[in-house]
Amino acid sequence: MKKNFFAHKTACIDPGVCIGRGTKIWCFSHILKGARIGNNCNIGQNVVVHPTAVVGNGVKIQNNVSIYDAVILEDDVFCGPACVFTNIINPRSGVPRNSAKFYKKTLVRRGATIGANATVLCGIEIGRYAFVGAGAVVTKSLPAYALAYGNPARIKGWACECGTPLKFRKASARCADCRTIYQKTKNTIHKI
Repeated sequence: MKKNFFAHKTACIDPGVCIGRGTKIWCFSHILKGARIGNNCNIGQNVVVHPTAVVGNGVKIQNNVSIYDAVILEDDVFCGPACVFTNIINPRSGVPRNSAKFYKKTLVRRGATIGANATVLCGIEIGRYAFVGAGAVVTKSLPAYALAYGNPARIKGWACECGTPLKFRKASARCADCRTIYQKTKNTIHKI
């Protein structure tokens, strides 16, 4: 079988993984049996992808990130250096909870960004193109386009699909960079 992806010689790729065309896996990373990684991803140094984790197309995972079981990253998600995902809500060293019945699904929707050193608790959803700031602790689900930071993370504004913060005047905003227009209804943002 022809390998259509790049893996650094120090990367550990278990048999039985699915890795898409054009993906790059860098130093000391470990992709465990059963993991699925899409096309054109960039998996940084010292990244671990667990067996039931799903990584979509065009995802960038920076150094020192673990994508645990029950974590799903849709297409074009960005995971900053050392961001943290969890998958068990009440871990104990002396109480085994390493099976699917204890895992809580975490879903990161298309185009979302998780900043460096941010922590995402399990069982939540981060909306499409949401932007989680560096060092944030995400304890609740975030809607699409939310700009959230702090501990605990709170919505402080809204971000364009290009990542630029949006400035709403009444119920609409135009991105200062890409000029895309957005409409706001209560706590929901829609691209026009």
